[in-house]
Amino acid sequence: MSWDIDLIRTAWSIAAKAHDGQKYGGSEPGEQIEYLKHIGGVTLEIMQAMVHHPEADAELALTCAILHDTVEDSEISLSYLFDQFGSSIASGVSALTKNPALQGKEASMLDSLRRIKEQPEEVWMVKMADRIINLSQPPYYWNTEKIKAYRAEAQLIHQHLHSASHYLGQRLQDKIDAYPPGGLPDEE
Repeated sequence: MSWDIDLIRTAWSIAAKAHDGQKYGGSEPGEQIEYLKHIGGVTLEIMQAMVHHPEADAELALTCAILHDTVEDSEISLSYLFDQFGSSIASGVSALTKNPALQGKEASMLDSLRRIKEQPEEVWMVKMADRIINLSQPPYYWNTEKIKAYRAEAQLIHQHLHSASHYLGQRLQDKIDAYPPGGLPDEE
């Protein structure tokens, strides 16, 4: 298990610039969290997974983890990532990026899962790590319907990708099981 630290630092620098000023809603009313916390969380999940998968391409997994939302959430292009990191990483990030031409969350997710499954399993692992991090307390403004749909979508991700990593598959299932199945406690 090894990686080129300069490559990882370059990816982090690009992600930090791409997500500068971006925030997401926390579990408390009005709470806003720096988006880099999400990127760091996904990256840390992948670092831990690499301990359980020493045969895996850690450089591919870590770089894709750091860059997984750059194309979707910023002006960074896939061609720029290709120039900076080559085809394996650019292809991994591309598969992790939703297709904006598709209508509807279900169609978008199924398309994304199909494209991810065409990639090396390290990219599958990034998607599972992404959802693990996203299954913390739901944002304060989500209603019961949104929470149930997000939980069901997480189960779909698990169903399609868990075979890439027993470790991450179990972590994802544990997070799904702990996620509020019936909505927020004050709505029950």
